[in-house]
Amino acid sequence: MLKKPDWLRVRFGETPNRHAVEELLRGLGLNTVCAQAGCPNVGECFSRKTATFMAMGTHCTRDCRFCAVHHGTPEPLNPEEPVNIARAVKALGLKYVVVTSVTRDDLSDGGAAHFAQIIAAIRQTAPNTAIEVLIPDLQGDWRALELITRAAPDVISHNMETVRSLAAQVRPQAAYERSLELLRQIKLLNPGIRSKSGFMLGLGESKNEVHALLDDLRDVDCEFLTIGQYLAPGKAHLPVQAYIAPACFDEYAALAKRKGFAFVASAPLVRSSYRAEEALHLAQN
Repeated sequence: MLKKPDWLRVRFGETPNRHAVEELLRGLGLNTVCAQAGCPNVGECFSRKTATFMAMGTHCTRDCRFCAVHHGTPEPLNPEEPVNIARAVKALGLKYVVVTSVTRDDLSDGGAAHFAQIIAAIRQTAPNTAIEVLIPDLQGDWRALELITRAAPDVISHNMETVRSLAAQVRPQAAYERSLELLRQIKLLNPGIRSKSGFMLGLGESKNEVHALLDDLRDVDCEFLTIGQYLAPGKAHLPVQAYIAPACFDEYAALAKRKGFAFVASAPLVRSSYRAEEALHLAQN
């Protein structure tokens, strides 16, 4: 076990608004990736009265070796969930919302229609709120992806998670090329939607492999990027191979911007949806 450096230590304590957000979510029967995936920024985000909603239950049909979300038989879809997420968005006064989900390979469309219903419900209830959806790979079903692109969220995000050589080990039920193709298809199906991806450092990747991943993402016209430090959720998960210094994250951010990304968030504690609203705001201005 590597010793965690000081720059990765997060103080957990009482934060403003946290209980109010938790109570609201509990009352509407909603889940967040903030809590389910053990995000280190949960206190900060809840204190800002923001949250990343996790739709379609708390059990994932896949068992990725980096992820804290539970693997198992998923629950039936809740038909009230789209409306309840929209209610929470309005109650929190969100100007920007991120909705993700567990992977639902048990559903014929991978949950695409449910994502579309959530987007429609938010548009109706909170028409001025910008919407980002962080989606699974839908098993390469681009007709399912079209259900989401037709609903026209502002941003569609899909994470690569790691470099090509480690992809099969980190995400054994996914595929590196399939994820790249999904990002390509977003722009083909609806050029007005911003595309976004993210990956982790510290799994054993080399700098050259990171450079190649950045090139692969730009080749499919990915616009927004997040880079963060991998933190093993438990002993059953892949161990951390290295803790990457903040200066290295800065180097990758500068490189990514030179390669043409419109927005880059790169730091040890950055996660996929961390301050996601800044990307769209900067790109629009």
